Amino acid sequence: MRGNDYNRVYLFFSVVRSGVFFVVARVSTVAFQGIEVLGIDVQVQMSGGLVAFTVVGLPDKAVAESRERVRAALHALGLALPAKRITVNLAPADVLKEGSHFDLPIALGLLTVMGVLPDAEIARYVALGELALDGMLSPVAGVLPAAIDALARDRGLICPGPCGGEAAWAGPGLEVLAPVNLLALINHFKGTQVLTPPRPRMQEPEAPPPDLRDVKGNETAKRALEVAAAGSHNLLMIGPPGSGKSMLAARLPGLLPPLDPAEALEVSMIHSVGGLLEDGRLLRRRPFRAPHQSASLPALVGGGSRARPGEISLAHQGVLFLDELPEFPRALLEALRQPLETGRSVVSRANHHVTYPARVQLVAAMNPCRCGHLDDAALACARAPKCAADYQSKISGPLFDRIDLHIDVPAVSPADLSLPPPAEGSADVAARVALARAIQAERYAAPGHHSSGQPPGHPVRTNAEADGELLERVAAPDAAGRALLTEAAERLKLSARGYHRVMRVGRTLADLDGADGVRRRHIAEALSYRRIAPGR
Repeated sequence: MRGNDYNRVYLFFSVVRSGVFFVVARVSTVAFQGIEVLGIDVQVQMSGGLVAFTVVGLPDKAVAESRERVRAALHALGLALPAKRITVNLAPADVLKEGSHFDLPIALGLLTVMGVLPDAEIARYVALGELALDGMLSPVAGVLPAAIDALARDRGLICPGPCGGEAAWAGPGLEVLAPVNLLALINHFKGTQVLTPPRPRMQEPEAPPPDLRDVKGNETAKRALEVAAAGSHNLLMIGPPGSGKSMLAARLPGLLPPLDPAEALEVSMIHSVGGLLEDGRLLRRRPFRAPHQSASLPALVGGGSRARPGEISLAHQGVLFLDELPEFPRALLEALRQPLETGRSVVSRANHHVTYPARVQLVAAMNPCRCGHLDDAALACARAPKCAADYQSKISGPLFDRIDLHIDVPAVSPADLSLPPPAEGSADVAARVALARAIQAERYAAPGHHSSGQPPGHPVRTNAEADGELLERVAAPDAAGRALLTEAAERLKLSARGYHRVMRVGRTLADLDGADGVRRRHIAEALSYRRIAPGR
């Protein structure tokens, strides 16, 4: 055996004393840390001794149970395991193996050592899939990042049939085998059946989101929604019950441009790891996630026993809507501060750290006080206005400071409700948003326009992501605008973060106007969306 063939040869025999043959097969698969893919070598050995079937290499419960699923699936095909000692080692042994996708590589290793499948062919593929007791292959999470990793390693991919459309998006150079059951895969390698290469699939066209034309009155809130969509700015709406805050937030997706190919692949990888891609279809619309106030900390920022992506990562490149913001637990809201600033959610464990992308547009809504009727003396509670200070103080200053736009959404009057629908709808606003986004895309695609606040390999796409020297270059206002901003920062006691967020909003307003530079009027409007932290 040549030395450079060691990692490519997946079957070898060695004769030991007493004439017993030790048979070892190796099959490639993967493990996941966030959306990062780790190569795993599944080593299957048959030897003499006490009959047993053992899985080692730090498997979790789902992996350890794979031996029973594999045994039953092979039995369904009429194949019985030899009466030998079977040991499955998942290397490297110090990496935790989680999930049911190890079933298929273990089964392929057993079929190789039993002489059913050719070892040279299996060596060319990365395999993952869950086996049913009748030999059918069930969908598993993480096929898309596994396919991209297999293509980078110049190997093919074997995955369940329902996941084939997902794997095909990795690139035209990837060979994908997507059988519906184990028998079809065996027949393919035997030459009695040919598996058709899967075709990439996108999500079916969804019903259009609600139209902005349905919203009557609240013209200031509509303008703020347009600005937020154009620059991907965070937005906080404060108003009494029934004023239309949730209604406005639900119409934001209709103003946002669709995902471009790079963004669609990035977002779909996160949903793939989370097991949320339906039938392996890639996303085409920006995510809109609206978790309930009862959501746990791992559900929102990621974590749990298997460090799954949270709502803030599932909303990557989309919208995270938090309704009734003060009703969320304080610790949960404070956990959002770091992801909102860095665009990444880090889940820390004793033996490893998992990082998920979390570049989201936060949209939040809240009542001004617990009863919600602070400005209506006839409906306000007896504790007003002190109740407002207590209620709004649940939002900490640092979190409030990370929100670019703060707007009041007053109750809609009966006179406004009786008016006909506005002439301008979501399509009209979306056209202006698309134009402003195109200006930003062209600006930040220029050489040298990488923000120091962004990790390498993650280009700036919108004004909300610009930071540091880049922000000073693209969003510096004219002399009159600089004077206004400096004076307002002193009077409003703006922090450095608040100062820079006003600059970002001013740059977006200039893009909506088609202006080359940020003028005084843009700074003035941006400041109108900034207010002192509630309850202070």
